[in-house]
Amino acid sequence: MTAEALPAELRRALVQLARTPRLLVACDYDGTLAPIVSDPEQARPSTESVGALRSLAGLHETTAAVISGRALRDLATLSRLPGEVHLVGSHGSEFDVGFVHALDADAKALHRRIEQTLDNLVADAEGVHLEIKPASIAVHVRRAAAEIGERVLDAVRSGPAVWDGVQVTEGKAVIELAVVQTDKGHALDVLRHQVGATAAVFIGDDVTDEKAFARLTGPDLGIHVGDGETLAGYKIADTVAVATVLAFLLEERRTWLYGEQAPPIERLSMLANERSVALVTPDAKITWLCHPEPDSAAVFADLLGGPSAGVFSIKPERNGLPLGQRYLPHTMTVETRWSRLLVTDYLDHYSAPHRTDLVRVISGATTAKVEFAPRPEFGQVPVALVAEEDGLRVVGTSDPIVLRSPGVTWQISSDGMHETATAIVSPGPDAPVVLELRCGTDDLSPNPVSESERRARSGRYWSEWVETLSIPPVEKDLVVRSALTLRGLVHSESGSIMAAATTSLPEEIGGVRNWDYRYCWLRDAALTAQALVSLGSTREAEAYLGWVHRVLDTLPGPERLHPLYTLYGTTLGPEAVIDTLPGYAGSRPVRVGNLANQQVQLDVFGPVVDLVAQLTEARGKLTDDDWRMVQAMAEAVSRRWHEPDHGIWEERHAPRHNVYSKVMCWMTIDRAIKLSEGYGRELDPSWPPLREAIATDVLKNGWNEEVGSFTTAYDGTDLDAASLHVGLTGLIDPTDERFQSTVTAIEAELRSGSTVYRYHRDDGLPGDEGGFHLCAAWMIEAYLLSGRRTEAEELFAQLVDCAGPTGLLPEEYDPIAERSLGNHPQAYSHLGLIRCAQLLATHK
Repeated sequence: MTAEALPAELRRALVQLARTPRLLVACDYDGTLAPIVSDPEQARPSTESVGALRSLAGLHETTAAVISGRALRDLATLSRLPGEVHLVGSHGSEFDVGFVHALDADAKALHRRIEQTLDNLVADAEGVHLEIKPASIAVHVRRAAAEIGERVLDAVRSGPAVWDGVQVTEGKAVIELAVVQTDKGHALDVLRHQVGATAAVFIGDDVTDEKAFARLTGPDLGIHVGDGETLAGYKIADTVAVATVLAFLLEERRTWLYGEQAPPIERLSMLANERSVALVTPDAKITWLCHPEPDSAAVFADLLGGPSAGVFSIKPERNGLPLGQRYLPHTMTVETRWSRLLVTDYLDHYSAPHRTDLVRVISGATTAKVEFAPRPEFGQVPVALVAEEDGLRVVGTSDPIVLRSPGVTWQISSDGMHETATAIVSPGPDAPVVLELRCGTDDLSPNPVSESERRARSGRYWSEWVETLSIPPVEKDLVVRSALTLRGLVHSESGSIMAAATTSLPEEIGGVRNWDYRYCWLRDAALTAQALVSLGSTREAEAYLGWVHRVLDTLPGPERLHPLYTLYGTTLGPEAVIDTLPGYAGSRPVRVGNLANQQVQLDVFGPVVDLVAQLTEARGKLTDDDWRMVQAMAEAVSRRWHEPDHGIWEERHAPRHNVYSKVMCWMTIDRAIKLSEGYGRELDPSWPPLREAIATDVLKNGWNEEVGSFTTAYDGTDLDAASLHVGLTGLIDPTDERFQSTVTAIEAELRSGSTVYRYHRDDGLPGDEGGFHLCAAWMIEAYLLSGRRTEAEELFAQLVDCAGPTGLLPEEYDPIAERSLGNHPQAYSHLGLIRCAQLLATHK
C-alpha cells in the first residue's frame, strides 16, 4: 500500500504534524501494530510498522510509544520492539517492569481477591481465559461461544467489577479489572509531559483507545483503525494502512528535521539591490527572502526549513541537472543555465522604497515547471493564493504581496494550512516568461519600464560603480565580487551595513551555534566601510558614519553604545527561537534577534575611529561632525577601557580583560591623536598619556612568558587569533620578537591547513565550529608583516579555493569535513579577502 492510497485529508494532516518541534507517536498493539488473531500469543507485529516505529524513535525530538492492554512483560516479549520505543502495558498502568513492587498491601490483597473470584467464575466456561497482570486481571472471551462469553461478562460486571477500588476497562471481547488507575488517555498525557511533546498522534482500534482519543487537542491527531463510532478525527482500514501511515509520517518527519539535500552554503548566490537581499540555490530556487527589510521575517525560508517553509523554484519540466550558475559580470544579476533553459534573477534596483521586487526571467527552448510557495512570517501565518488574469495574489499577509505572471495558468493546492501554486510554462525563442514578485504592493498592472530595460539599468548601477574602484592585480575577479558583495550588504535607506545576509546557518552541522547576523554591528560595518574606502568608494562610509551619528544622538553618552542595532538603528528586541523551523540540515535552533545586543564590547570604538581616519585621508579633510564623533569615542574609551568585556567573539560567559579589546581601545586613542595632529584639531592633553597607559597595560598583562605569546585575556594562557592585532594595529612593531613569537604560537595552536580557528578554549557552548576566514586573513597579514611571504601566498590560495563557484564566502570552513559553515555571505570573510589581495599586491 502506498501513501497515495491514504485519504488526502489525512496526508495533509500528517504533513502538518510532522513539522511540530517535539513529536510523540503512540499507538495500540493488537489490531493496530499486529492483526487480531484467534490466539493472542501469536499476534506478531507488522515488520513494516515495527521498522517505521523504530526509525521514528531514532529521530531527533521524536518519541515513539506503544500503549497496550497487554501486560508489560508480555508486550515486550511479543513485540520485540527496541529499547528506544517506550512500552506502556495494562492500559497505561505499567510504565516499567518493576512497578508492581510499589503497590501497597491493600492493592495486593484486592488483586488476590479478584483473581480467586474470577477463577471460580470461569471454571466451567469453555474458551474463556484469564490474563493475570501485575496490577490487573483481564477476562478474555474471544474464543468462547457467544452465549458463554456474554454470561461470563455479565457475571463479572455484576460481581467484582463493582467492588470498591476496582477500575474497569472494557474492550472487544475482554473486560479488565485493575487495582490501580488504568487509562490510555492518562498514559498518553504522562508520556507527553515526560518528553515535552508539542503535538501527538495516537493510532488505535479498540474501545479502550477512545480514552486516548479523548485527550487529543489542538495540533494532535487521532487515527482509528477499522469501522465503528470513534472520537478520532481520521479512519483507516487495517494494520496494513497503519504501516503506511507510520512510514509516511517517518518520511515527512525526517525530511522536515534534516532537510532534503541542503545545498552547500558557499554555492548559494546572493541577489541584492541595497535595500533587500535574497539567496538563490545552484538550481534556481529562491531559498531565502525577507520583507520588508533584510532583518524582517522571511517570506521564503526554504534555507532553514525546506520547501514547506517557503520556496520559489523554477526548473525544467523533465528535470535535468543545471550546467552552471554565474553572475553577469560586475552585476548582482544571477543566471542559472540548463542545456535548453536559462533562468535570470535580479532584484529591481529602482523599485519604490517600501517594496521588494524580485524579477525572474525564463528563456530557452523547453518547458519549465514553476512552484510558488510564499510562507510569510517564517511560515507561521496561513496564506491563500488567488489566481487572476495577470498573476497571483497572496491573501492573509499584513503586507500585500503579488506575483505578476501574465499568460501563466496556475494550479493551486493546499496542505491544510498554506497554498502553493504550480505552473508549466513554455518560453519561446524570442518570448521569455517573466515573473515579477512584488512585496509591499497589491498592484498587478504592467510596469511602465520594459523588463529588458529594468534588467539593464539594474546591471548598470553595479557595473558603473565597479568602474570607479581601484582593484588590486591579485585575484581581480574575486576582489570585484567581494566588493559587490559588501556593497550588497549595505542598506542604503538607513546607511547601516549587515554583517551577513542570513540567520542561523550553522557553525557546526546539527549543532546549536546558530546566530542571527542580519543586523548592523558597529565593528563589522566599520570594517566593511574601510574595505570599500580602500578600493576608492567613500559613499558607503559617509552614510554609515551618518548612521552612527544618529545612534549616538539617542544615547546619554557614547560609552553606552550597544555592539549592534537593527538596520534603522533601533535596539534589538529579545533573542527568540522559531521552533517550527528545523534549521539548515537539521541544525537547530533557528534564532531571530541576537543576545549580544546586551553585551559590553569595548572594542567597537576602535574600528569606527580608524574608519574616520581612513575616510579623512581619502577625502583630504576632517569634518566637524566626524571630529566630534572621534572625541566621543575617545571619551568612551577613557571612561571604560580598564573594564572587562565580552570581546569580539561575544562569548556568553563572564567578561574578561580581553587583549583584543584593550588593543582596540589603544587604537581609538592613537588614531584620535594622529587625526588631531594631521588636521589641525585641538589635542586633548589626556590622550597621549592614556595611549601610553593602555599600551603599557597590554604589554605587561597581555603577554604570557610561559606560552611565549600574547594571550586571549589577562587571566589565562589560552590563545586567540584576534590577539594578532597587537602587531596588526601598530601597538608594537611587527619586527618585535613578541609579535613574531605570537604569530608562531597562534599558527601552531589555531591554524589547521587552509583555515585558522578563533580559539580552542571552552566558551560555555556545546559543540565545535569551523575556522574563520577572517582569522585566516589576519594570519596572512601577520605572515607578510613578519616577512613570511611564501606562507602568506599559500594560505591566501587556500582561502581563495574556499569561495563558491560564484565567488561568495560564508563565515567559516571545516577543514576536516571540507565544507563551509556559518552565515552567508559574510562581510568579515569578503573584507578579509580584499585586504589580503591588496597587501599581497603591495608587499614585495
